Amino acid sequence: GDDGDLPHLSLPPRQENWSYVGKNILAPMVRAGTLPLRILSRRYGADIVYSEEIIDHGILATQRVENKKHQTIDFVPTVKVVSKKKKRKKMLASQNNSKFRTYTGEPIVFQMGTNDAVRALRAAQVVCRDVCAIDVNMGCPKHFSVHSGMGAGLLSAPEVVSDILKTLVRNLD
Repeated sequence: GDDGDLPHLSLPPRQENWSYVGKNILAPMVRAGTLPLRILSRRYGADIVYSEEIIDHGILATQRVENKKHQTIDFVPTVKVVSKKKKRKKMLASQNNSKFRTYTGEPIVFQMGTNDAVRALRAAQVVCRDVCAIDVNMGCPKHFSVHSGMGAGLLSAPEVVSDILKTLVRNLD
C-alpha cells in the first residue's frame, strides 16, 4: 500500500533536542508496549513512549532488519540451525517474531531489564541508533525479574546499579 496505509508515517517525528519537561509520557507494563499501542498513544497525545521491558539477553539474540514493507526497524531473533553438513549457521526467524520494533523518528525510550553492566552496554549498543534513550528498569516487581536481580531486585544492589549506569553513560553518546 501507499504511505497512507502506515499510520506511524503521519505522526510528527521526534525532535533532536528533546526533554521530559512538560511531556505526556507512556511507560507501560508487561505486554503493553508494542508498536501499535505506541502509535495509538502518540495519536492520543503521548509525546514520549517507552517500550515494554526487554531483557538484555533477548535483544542481544537479535539482528536489526529494515522492514521496507512496513517502514519499520525490526530486531528479529536469530536462531541456530544445523545444515546438512552439520555446521551451525545463523538464520533469521520469522519477521513476525520481532523482539522489538520501531520506526525512524519514533520518540521511543528502550526499556531494558538487566543485572550486568557489560551486558547492558552490549544490549544498548544494539538499539541505540534507533531510540531516543535507554532506560534500565528498576521497578518491575515480577518474580522473574526480582529473582534474577533485575527490575525491583536492583533496588537492593546499589553497587550494581551504579556500575550499570556509569558504564552506560561513559560508553554511549
